[in-house]
Amino acid sequence: MNLFAVSDLHLGHAENRPVLEFETDHRDDWLILAGDVGESLTHLAQALDALVPRFAQVLWVPGNHELWTTDEAGGPLGGVAKYEALVALARGYGVLTPEDPYPVWPPDAAEEGVVPSSAEGSAIGKGPRILCPLFLLYDYSFRPPGVALGDVRAWAAAEHALCADEQHLSPAPFRDRVAWCQDRVAQTEARLSALPTGSRPVLINHFPMRKDLLFIHRVPRLAPWCGTVATHDWHLRFNAPVVVTGHQHVPRTDWRDGTRFEEVSLGYPREWRRRHAPPDLDDVLREILPGPLASPLRTAARRGDGVSGPITVS
Repeated sequence: MNLFAVSDLHLGHAENRPVLEFETDHRDDWLILAGDVGESLTHLAQALDALVPRFAQVLWVPGNHELWTTDEAGGPLGGVAKYEALVALARGYGVLTPEDPYPVWPPDAAEEGVVPSSAEGSAIGKGPRILCPLFLLYDYSFRPPGVALGDVRAWAAAEHALCADEQHLSPAPFRDRVAWCQDRVAQTEARLSALPTGSRPVLINHFPMRKDLLFIHRVPRLAPWCGTVATHDWHLRFNAPVVVTGHQHVPRTDWRDGTRFEEVSLGYPREWRRRHAPPDLDDVLREILPGPLASPLRTAARRGDGVSGPITVS
């Protein structure tokens, strides 16, 4: 039994849709969809139609693209209403969302009250591994120190890097995306703080959770739309063995303080073409658990995973 993850399928691009075609039997495995499946409810439904029957359990967190305002059956849908509609759709398939109870992994550990020892370093501990789908958004705090919050959009636009979210991602009913992010961070922090003592939560979020794990060198002025500094130390505070994210379209593995950080994106066609032929899902799935040993040599070997390829975050 394995826990796999992938993000940024971007099914709005026709060339990405064959990724849902694969032959491997994953009926004993669990799958994380770490955001940016597509823009519409239809895109999420297409993915879940293909994936839910082939995995024992699917977990989903939203990316910024899922939250874009789109024309759905009842008219334009955006903001919190769009998020709630996505959650309802996922739940209809039996998919776990950031609004559901966090499951223990593997599930038989919850029944037996024990968790097998894992490959992570001893500093992480040996408490129960709990899968924690998160929705945190961003608050522009990844901007450079010399750029004021009110100047972020002009600063990014000066290098033609203004994120499309500014046009498509409504924060309604919140006054802005900063307020929505602050609300999500507060809610999530309270939930994680209430986990049993000794728990080892696997943190699953679309957006990077540390500024020093940004690798958007070709478009550095998109950094403000990539996360919040509020989560910089969450891997330590909450004793996380693994943190799973997407958004950057730079699949890679990194280590901080004994915690493994996995970026699990597919990305746009122009990006994945540099890494491999047209992919099916087994080409892009990243094994999260059991996962690799906490070895610097393993880390160095994995850092070739697309780091030098084109990087686009929108």
